[in-house]
Amino acid sequence: MKEIETGMQADGPPLVADMLAQRICRFTAGMLTPLAIRQARTCILDTLGVTLAGMKEPCVQILLQVPGIADTSGPALIFGTDRRTSMLDAALINGTASHALDYDDFSAVMGGHHSVPLVSSLLALSAGRRVSGRQLLAAYVIGVETEVRLARAVNHHHYDKGWHPTSTLGTMGAAAAACHLLGLGPRKTAMALGVAVSLASGIKANFGTMTKPLHIGHCSRSGLMAALLAERGFDSADDAMEHHQGFFNVFNGPGTYDVGRLFESWGEPWEIEADSIGLKQFPCCGSTHPAVTMALQLRQDAGFDIGQLAAIEIFPHDRRLRHTNTPWPESALEAKFSVQYAVARALLSGVPRLADFEGSAHQDPAIQRLLGITQARPHPAMADDAPEQWGAEVVLTMNDGRRLARRVDNLVGRGGDNPMSRDELWDKFSDCAGRALSREQSASLFACLETLEDLDDIDALDRLLETRPQPQA
Repeated sequence: MKEIETGMQADGPPLVADMLAQRICRFTAGMLTPLAIRQARTCILDTLGVTLAGMKEPCVQILLQVPGIADTSGPALIFGTDRRTSMLDAALINGTASHALDYDDFSAVMGGHHSVPLVSSLLALSAGRRVSGRQLLAAYVIGVETEVRLARAVNHHHYDKGWHPTSTLGTMGAAAAACHLLGLGPRKTAMALGVAVSLASGIKANFGTMTKPLHIGHCSRSGLMAALLAERGFDSADDAMEHHQGFFNVFNGPGTYDVGRLFESWGEPWEIEADSIGLKQFPCCGSTHPAVTMALQLRQDAGFDIGQLAAIEIFPHDRRLRHTNTPWPESALEAKFSVQYAVARALLSGVPRLADFEGSAHQDPAIQRLLGITQARPHPAMADDAPEQWGAEVVLTMNDGRRLARRVDNLVGRGGDNPMSRDELWDKFSDCAGRALSREQSASLFACLETLEDLDDIDALDRLLETRPQPQA
């Protein structure tokens, strides 16, 4: 039952955390539209698939070796295993795994990945609480709303300054989602947001390293901890958002944010319903996807011959190139953030798969030849402040002088009017989940997630994420 609270500011201008908390607490599962349910369900399904794929990645395995992490038993599952630990440690480990492959969904407005801060923390919190599928979906949707609305207030300056919005804004989104699931009232929710502000972190300098997915584990854990502390009466500054040394002024700076955009047309529609929400069809940085898609289209061109390629020119929107301009990736992880490699791989092999970003795939001699003839520059006709910022053009020059080109002005992953089909979703999910679960168990989990809103108790989902003993031969 939701608590009855007092303590909201009576005099003076309303505080940002208070106004945000009121909206979080007013939201109910009954306010979910059919589109919001469908989008949220698909995003959660996709996130759990990539999380299972990420469990065996070095960043997760090293994390599990650190003394004190997951050393104690508890109610929350470490996905793809039979181990259970505390809620906070499960959120840390599963959250890190969810972003280990950089294969998770993203929001163009957020400038980051909206689902991964939320899913691991919400499932950890739900363990043993008899949470319904609709309750989970509602908490997820309000978490997304909080993250993306904050992004509208602080971007693009926040992103360009070097903060990783998935982590900074995701910490507050995770706190909001957890508060909603716990049924906290406005006062405690505002306190949780204030705690989350001080726990928010993550810099883009660490992109392309193990630390980037650690950002997500950290923000999932921190947002959940903020809610659990507030539930027990922990306090924070009422004005932690707008104080001259608070979130907006410290993380952005005076004159670089617009608080009004946080609340403008709230829920009309819900952010999860927007075309700016996209799933990744390819297991690499989402900013490479417009160029990769154009490369795949060129590969189907009747005049294309990989052996006759003389030059490859890639012209992404400048915002897409800034963190993907890696002409000679030196590791599989760097290859995920190299638009040059991703395009070369698409031209050489077709639709990029997980194996293309593992081991020494980036050292393939055929790929090295293509990288040697590849150049990437910001597109001269795509303005930095244009409303559409997910465009790219790829131009191929053949040995005989012919030029083949394809351009797209805005392609935010697979979403909006270009969603992934059920078969495409299953192909990706089974490829990912199959790294931790049997194909039969993966199929059962996929089917369960397809009707998530009908689950009376998501412990049924939890059990499908747990490994089962294999029958003896």
